[in-house]
Amino acid sequence: MDVPVTVSLDPTDALSAVPAAEARRARPVTGQLRFFYGPMDCGKSTLALQIDHNHSRQGRSGMLLVRQDRSGEPRISSRIGVTRQAIEVTDGDDLRELVRARWAEGHRVDYLIVDEAQFLSAVQVEQLAELADEVQVDVYCFGLVTDFRSRLFAGSRRLFELADELQAVQVEVLCWCGLPGRFNARVRAGRVMRAGDTVLVADTEQGGVDTVGEGAAESPEDTVRYQVLCRRHFRLGDLGPNVTQMGQLSLT
Repeated sequence: MDVPVTVSLDPTDALSAVPAAEARRARPVTGQLRFFYGPMDCGKSTLALQIDHNHSRQGRSGMLLVRQDRSGEPRISSRIGVTRQAIEVTDGDDLRELVRARWAEGHRVDYLIVDEAQFLSAVQVEQLAELADEVQVDVYCFGLVTDFRSRLFAGSRRLFELADELQAVQVEVLCWCGLPGRFNARVRAGRVMRAGDTVLVADTEQGGVDTVGEGAAESPEDTVRYQVLCRRHFRLGDLGPNVTQMGQLSLT
């Protein structure tokens, strides 16, 4: 004789927490705040311009913002030679007002591309989060995580705290020893600098110049550049056996 089995529904069952389709549709629509990060030379600016290209091809209207591009100009510039004009963000700018000004001109804003986002203030990152939440703007930020002392930039820290999505740029940058490089060492006269202004824009190319922070270089010994190192060689200040005073590695 079969005995009927009574199955009681457990209210703590994982499936019971899944909302009905109607409830999901009732959720507010928001934009997304994304942060793409990595060391110098990993292709962040190239990716920023590619994302802008892909969105604009689909008829979306965006704004390009930049904070202290390496070129010294209001533009997003990739080391592979692709550039786009952008709006230069300064310390006192309210990013919400920049978007409102574009609306006032009769233009739609579907997305924002923000390059060198590590230089934003924490308040400006919060403004980006507000634009994503309140007016459904998709925000794509690109930047470094740590400065030349290996400490978090204020903008990057706040992005890690608030972003919906964090994504390391997948183009791997290598230290001279062959290990993955994560640290952006500031180099002057062949030595790794451990003190100085947090913001100092130069490049990783030979003959990189100090364009922001401490004044223009007056001699080769004053020239500032950056070199990506692994943690060990960053700690040791070791630029490699074949490094020259004015450039990165001399490959022979």
